[in-house]
Amino acid sequence: MKKQVLEAAAAGWRIDRYLAEALKILTRSQLKQRVTKIILNGIPVKLSKKIKNGDWLEIYYNDPPELDVTPEDIPLHIIYEDANVCVIDKPQGMVVHPAGGNYAHTLVNALLYHYQELREQFPEQNFRPGIVHRLDKDTSGVIITAKNIPALEFLSAQFKERKAKKTYLALVNGRMNTDGGRIETYIFRDPGHRKRFLCSEEPPAGGIRARRALTLFKVLKAGKDSSLLVLKPYTGRTHQLRAQMKFLGAPIIGDELYGSRKARRTPYGLMLHAYKLRIRLPDGGGERQFKAPLPVRFKKMLGGTKRGLIG
Repeated sequence: MKKQVLEAAAAGWRIDRYLAEALKILTRSQLKQRVTKIILNGIPVKLSKKIKNGDWLEIYYNDPPELDVTPEDIPLHIIYEDANVCVIDKPQGMVVHPAGGNYAHTLVNALLYHYQELREQFPEQNFRPGIVHRLDKDTSGVIITAKNIPALEFLSAQFKERKAKKTYLALVNGRMNTDGGRIETYIFRDPGHRKRFLCSEEPPAGGIRARRALTLFKVLKAGKDSSLLVLKPYTGRTHQLRAQMKFLGAPIIGDELYGSRKARRTPYGLMLHAYKLRIRLPDGGGERQFKAPLPVRFKKMLGGTKRGLIG
């Protein structure tokens, strides 16, 4: 592709940031894998080269690798299913769709086995057929998938328009000295750690792209060293709940990416569970609610009496 830089706000950006955030043709990880040559004003350069307004860019990149996702006979805990949708209680440790080295044992592999017509319904979506939204690998709970393109578009619009209502349960490190509240921050990718996000009360300096993130929370029970919270995100930013709880000084227990050393100490992994989803289905009826029961790992942690766990 050939493109002249006409976005004044992008002046001074690295080429990889411009392609990923302004043009949105590829993610940064995809750029590293698929870009073969970059020409800036007739001179070969690297992705890290900075641009200015009026520059001409030529980007040479390969098509995405073809990947035939294999159906796998993986048991699914199906909460609800009809001709258009399938609502699942995703277990902790399951990746939603193939990506980044996880090309087997994902939810998509299981769905392709469970619903054999899925590939035919989504001929252009080899990696994410029917996937409406995501849950992190180590987050368990309710996730809704589509069985056809009209259903996918109907459900996806509700997430985009913030009409889908999500409720999470989280066990966090530290005693919360409040009954609840509102967390409203800017959230942006950590410049020093590409897999992590940071939060701030004010927009970050230096031209860093940030988005508003809003979560309501309620304290269900507070123990000596940990608290059980209900979290209701009103925006759907990547890692929103995990980053915001760290920002509050109460990281989610078992969070290897955002937790302190103390918060990471648990044999049960990340203590975050998508408990409830309210959404309209394509059948023309009213809003429906789906719940995923409290996981065993939560019951074990909540039933503990040692080391300050909630009784």
